[in-house]
Amino acid sequence: MKKIVFLGSKPIGYLCFKHLIEHQTSHNFTIIGILTNNNKRFGEEYDIPQLAKKHNIPLIPSLDELMKLPDIDIMFSIQYHQILKKHHIQKANEIAINLHMAPLPEYRGCNQFSFAIINNDKTFGTTIHQIAEGIDNGPILFEKRFPMPENCFVQDLYDITFQKSLELFEENALKIIAGDYTLTNQEDLIEKRGTSLHYRKEMQALKQIDLSWPKEKIERYIRATSMPGFSPSFTFVNGKKINFSFE
Repeated sequence: MKKIVFLGSKPIGYLCFKHLIEHQTSHNFTIIGILTNNNKRFGEEYDIPQLAKKHNIPLIPSLDELMKLPDIDIMFSIQYHQILKKHHIQKANEIAINLHMAPLPEYRGCNQFSFAIINNDKTFGTTIHQIAEGIDNGPILFEKRFPMPENCFVQDLYDITFQKSLELFEENALKIIAGDYTLTNQEDLIEKRGTSLHYRKEMQALKQIDLSWPKEKIERYIRATSMPGFSPSFTFVNGKKINFSFE
């Protein structure tokens, strides 16, 4: 029986964790532990520790404690909040995988939805890849690509990618456990697809709108940086900061 460790948070992490729980018995694997940041922002509906407790799956408090486990075959990372180091990755005897809610190698790191809108992309995607040292640069196992809605906002693109990411995981998680996959090196795709790496700290600069820009560019940057629950895009008029609001 294969031994699985799950690392994850947020609603997508909850739903992927739930999917694995539901298939343990029928597919001869067991989830021996979970690491999560216990993020309460999304409400009780997506309470990962509570779901783990309900199914008697131990909570692992830290990556240091993960290293003390005697045996792990596969690690699934879904929106986990820490970057795994080489010794963490190698703890998995078979493979450690990550679900990255963006196409690879085009958009590694953060803010992928915003940059796709800023770059006026026509398609987007979501990817399951092997975890390697670095950020989102391991070989690809499975991916799903789809057209971007015209003139979409960040929330629109996020919602579509969320659903496609869940579909991708549910279609392929059990294949990963069975070893039914091939690996495609991202380096072999860069010439055709391009690549970029973005960091969370870039977002504040993206939100500052220059009113001298063409109208289309202003509108595109506002769509790319305006999302409920986060600080809005803004500009300065006569030295005064003005926020863009859609309420």
